[in-house]
Order: sequence, then C-alpha cells, then structure tokens
Amino acid sequence: MSTRVRALAEATPDTRDRYVDLLRVASLGTVVLGHWLMAAVTADGVGNLLAVVPELQLLTWALQIMPVFFFVGGFSHALSYRSLRRGHPEGPVYAAFLRGRLRRLLRPTMAFVLVWGAAALVVQLLGGGGGLTGVSLRLVTQPLWFIGIYLAMVAFTPPLLRLHERYGWGAFGALAAGAVGVDVLRFVCGVPFVEFLNFAFVWLAVHQLGFLRADGRLRAPSALAAAGLTGAVALVALGPYPLSMVGMPGEKVSNMAPPTLALLCHGLWLVGAVELLRGPGARLVARPRVWRAVVAANGVAMTAFLWHLTAMLGVYGALLALGVPLPEPASGAWWAQTPVRIAAAAVLTAVLVAAFRTFEQPAPAPAPAPAPGRTGTGSLAAFGITLCLLGVLGLSMVGFAGLLEGRTATLVAIPVTAPAAIAMALAGWALVERAGGWPVAQRRRDLRPVRPD
Repeated sequence: MSTRVRALAEATPDTRDRYVDLLRVASLGTVVLGHWLMAAVTADGVGNLLAVVPELQLLTWALQIMPVFFFVGGFSHALSYRSLRRGHPEGPVYAAFLRGRLRRLLRPTMAFVLVWGAAALVVQLLGGGGGLTGVSLRLVTQPLWFIGIYLAMVAFTPPLLRLHERYGWGAFGALAAGAVGVDVLRFVCGVPFVEFLNFAFVWLAVHQLGFLRADGRLRAPSALAAAGLTGAVALVALGPYPLSMVGMPGEKVSNMAPPTLALLCHGLWLVGAVELLRGPGARLVARPRVWRAVVAANGVAMTAFLWHLTAMLGVYGALLALGVPLPEPASGAWWAQTPVRIAAAAVLTAVLVAAFRTFEQPAPAPAPAPAPGRTGTGSLAAFGITLCLLGVLGLSMVGFAGLLEGRTATLVAIPVTAPAAIAMALAGWALVERAGGWPVAQRRRDLRPVRPD
C-alpha cells in the first residue's frame, strides 16, 4: 500500500463518516462483479446469464445496488455544497461546486472516451469492427449511463437541497409522487415518452434520501426497508413490472431504462438495509487496515468502473484468440470456468487502473479565475453540465461501433451519433472548467474553494 494512501488514512478526521466511503466502494464493486458474472459470451456473441437462467433474476434484488451509490452521493453532495456555502457566502458557489465535484469524475471519463474513440477510429479505418470487436465497441460505453445520471444529480443538488431544507421529507415525497404519476400516465393512460421523466424522479428521489441522512432524519431504517420491499414485491406481483431490477434483452418493460416505481421501491429497501448495517459497518471500517483499503479503493474506483467491461471483453477476446473453448452459458463447465475468468478480468482491470489512475488523482490548484466583474458563471456551468450529460448519455447508447458510418441512437426523441456525443461531452467539460474559478477579488481575500470529499 502506497505511502500516500497510508498518510491519507492516518490523517482522516474522527468526524468523517467512514461507513459512507465503505458503501461507495462496496456498491461500485458489486456492480462490477455483477457485470462480470452476467456476461454470457460465446463464439456467436454476447448474451445475458439472467436471460439464460431466469430464476437468477431474483439475485438482482440484492446485486442491483446502484441506488446505494446515488444515496451516498446525495449525502456527500449535501455536505460539500454546505461547506462551500458557509465558507464563501458571496462567491459563485454553484459553478465552484460543479467544478469541484466533477473534476475527479469527468477527467477519467474523458480519458476513457478519447482512448476508446481513437481505438475505434483506427479499427474501423483498418476495416475491422466485426465479431467480438464490434460487440465491444458497442458495449464498452454502457457504464456511461451512470455518469450521465450522476452529472444530473450534481447539477440539481443546490435547488433540491434548498427544497429539502425547507420541506424535509416533503421534498422526497414530491419526487416519489412524480414517479407514481409518471407510471400511471405510462401504464394506465398510455402517454408516449412520459416514462423518460422517471430518469429524474426516481434517481433524484433516491439522491434526496442522502440529504435526509446528512441531517440525521433517517431514523427508522427498518420501516423504510420493509415499506420498500413490500412495495416492490406488490408491484412486481400485481403490476406490469418485471422481476429483474436490471435491464434484460428484448423485454417490453424494463425497471431500469427508464426507471420505474418498482425500482424506486427497490432503492428504498436497499437504503433501509444498509442503514440497518450502519453499526457493524462503522466498526469494521474503523479498523486501520480496513480503512486503508477503503481509502485506496476510493482513489481508483471510478477508473476501475469505467474500464471493467474493457477488461472483461479483453479476457474473452484472449480466450477466443487462443482457441480456448467457451462453454455453453450456465453449464457445469461454464460455472467451473467462471472464477478463472473473473480473476483474469480483475487482473486486467488492475493493469488498466495502473495505466489510467493518474486522471482520477486530485487536480492541482484551479486555473486562473474569471476577470473581475464577470458574471454568469453559474449559467455557464449549468450549460456545460447539460452538454456533458447529453453527450455522455448519448455515447452510452450509441457506442463506438459505426463511428465512420454515422450510426445513431435515439436519446429520448433526438438521434445522436458518437462524434456528436463526444463533441458535446468535451465542450461541456471545458465550460464547467472555465466557469468554476473564483473571482479575483475573492482570491485576494484568500477565499479558496473547499475541496469536496
């Protein structure tokens, strides 16, 4: 373990909620492991183990843990924004908040996009792009949907935090009611396109629970878990909702894309469950060795998440290139080979993390700030994060396949190509960076942004 990690771990203040850091690492690690396990790759293509063995879809009620990550994000965003607001009551807090929260998110993301974009361009110029290579060019961008949703959460933190501070549980209730209304309009009234609103209502409601935790207002986690689990079971048993809490190929209704009320109930039960484990979890992470491991993992978590599908597909590509037979998914031989494949994917992910981790390291001091008297930094930052969000979500859908042919995917109702998505994401990132500086007058008073956790 590096000297830097050890120093960071030892310097951690006693007031830090280390359990939140543990949840962040555990949730992303569970997603990565789930993706590696669900991939059912054969010489003919890539399938989903949950489609091969539908009974395993019940496991998604524990392994679809992304709501926990967004819940933790709400907690961290509330603390970070309040810290900036207290320290700089007259500064451009919104722009600085966006820049501070997004630097360690967008820098590794843009590195991933540029490296894969260049690789895809070379492959297609050389006439490749078939077989597993073509599948990889489509699949590797899928984790970017999570980045897009997280960007929206960061962007909406200031107004939703104000609503939380005024209405408390009422703000969460309004978002949950919006999710209910969307599903009624979708499934009962048949209103087209309305389901996409639940990308906001469902995920922002889970995010709002993080605000409540930050204020110590999640006082009955057992009731929250019971209500969420009961609601999810009832909706799946009696409504049009599928059993799986992740997207399944060919299904008419997905609980994930776009999210449904069933997924919101699933998120409630998971949040209640992890809060019930808060005591033993806090005691575990209080151990120095465990805490050092959590600090180390948090320092590379986003890089590992971005590259884990690349590693998995690289392992399968190597097996095919070496002539190693790929057993029929869910067969005895397939299960016997699974630990070896996962171990190999973990090793290759570690290699990729070592190569790209520098992009996730804390950035140096902010670039020169806007000139005195300049206004509108908040609007510029908001426009930048909107471009980033659209670009990243668009790229998650269209992938890098067909880069030269102009292949498109529909983002809500707008067709988008990979080059257009990349351009939007890069332009948005540049705008957020430009808008996030502090006016010169404030710098002269030594009012510097507090770096978020």
